[in-house]
Amino acid sequence: MSPQPYVFHTTILREYDVRGIVGETLFPEDARALGAAFGSILRNEGGRTVAVGYDGRLSSPEMEQALVDGLVSVGCRVLRIGCGPTPMLYFAVHHLDTDAGIQVTGSHNPPSHNGFKMMLGKASFFGERIQLLGKVSAEGAFTTGEGAAEEVDVFDAYVARLARDFKGARPLKVVWDAGNGAGGPAMAALAERLPGEHVLLYADIDGRFPNHHPDPTVPENLEDLIAEVAKTGADVGIAFDGDADRIGVVDGKGRILFGDQIMQILAEDVLERHPGAPIICDVKASQAFFDRVAALGGTPVMWKTGHSLIKALMAERSAPLAGEMSGHIFYKDGFYGHDDALYVGVRLLDILARGEASLADRRDAMPEMVNTPELRFDCPDERKFGVIASVKAGLESAEGVSVNAIDGVRVTTEDGWWLLRASNTQAVLVARAEGKDEDGLERLKGHIARNLRAAGIEPPAF
Repeated sequence: MSPQPYVFHTTILREYDVRGIVGETLFPEDARALGAAFGSILRNEGGRTVAVGYDGRLSSPEMEQALVDGLVSVGCRVLRIGCGPTPMLYFAVHHLDTDAGIQVTGSHNPPSHNGFKMMLGKASFFGERIQLLGKVSAEGAFTTGEGAAEEVDVFDAYVARLARDFKGARPLKVVWDAGNGAGGPAMAALAERLPGEHVLLYADIDGRFPNHHPDPTVPENLEDLIAEVAKTGADVGIAFDGDADRIGVVDGKGRILFGDQIMQILAEDVLERHPGAPIICDVKASQAFFDRVAALGGTPVMWKTGHSLIKALMAERSAPLAGEMSGHIFYKDGFYGHDDALYVGVRLLDILARGEASLADRRDAMPEMVNTPELRFDCPDERKFGVIASVKAGLESAEGVSVNAIDGVRVTTEDGWWLLRASNTQAVLVARAEGKDEDGLERLKGHIARNLRAAGIEPPAF
């Protein structure tokens, strides 16, 4: 059946993916229309084959079927790789050499959410191109042709590729936590291939996420991992988000290493092979990260938050490594340049197993920064970007501050820095502050609160 014009809900076409609430803003009809619109753009650019995967959410099988129907309806050849982590879809695009790829995934969002991450060629499909999906669908500007779909198994090849880059000799004890997300089976298969002792938590896929929510940036979601590391005397604990493109790490003392701290360890290893190379991290990262990369002889680069935005800059700058505070970490050194938390886990374990220093030793050597964690608080989608614009305008006349506005506002003062930005994936604002001492940090938090109130938002309790 030829697809008909369709108008998406105004909130689901985001900056670097499509995301909505199932049954409220996102329906199977959206998936079908998205498939038809994306497939038409692909066909008009000379492509035809699309790899399609989906995560473990309860709504994902139905969404995937509708997506495939839409792609086939406009003449695409679809290679269905089944349920698995988003990075397995990215791998499939390279391994199968398809023209494009789409993963049905709600990532780290609540069980009621779902969405789509897309690739065109070997690059992310984001920004204005996502808005183009809405235009093509609303106008019914679809291509015609006879499409087809077939199932292709890439699981074993994917796990083998992950394991290939582990070359360490020192045996490690590792606790892994998939949080019942889509990365569980691959995590279990990978652990079987690696030397050492491995303990698995919540490796079975369950879209209800009955044990804890799969978002490793939230400390309470790591409590079971921390407890198991302590119980078993493990060297390291590794956790994943719902689609396994974000990593969380715990050392042998039960301390959480955040994205910028993990990146310090990975950057040291990468810069040994790529001296002077640009290493990218997002605006939420600690100043300690940028200082450490510079001290190692690398070129620290601060950039916008967002996996698609980071990947685009990586390609532009030929950066071998990039990361975000949220645990998205991207390897071009020896890999494909996309965010694969399972692969990052392998590289981290390889670094530890090739050296004598434990992860706790490496954490101990890092400077102790006085900072807040990432603070996320609710703000309606239709208001959040306006709040940031209002805060930015208010800072234009402020004295004694330096404002970096590449993504929200990162404000540097004599006390340190604070950040306020709008999330591109949820109806929240994100804040963070880092001071030279506790008194300075309190003043920075006061700056955030005053600027939020001036913009009509009551600040959260810091």
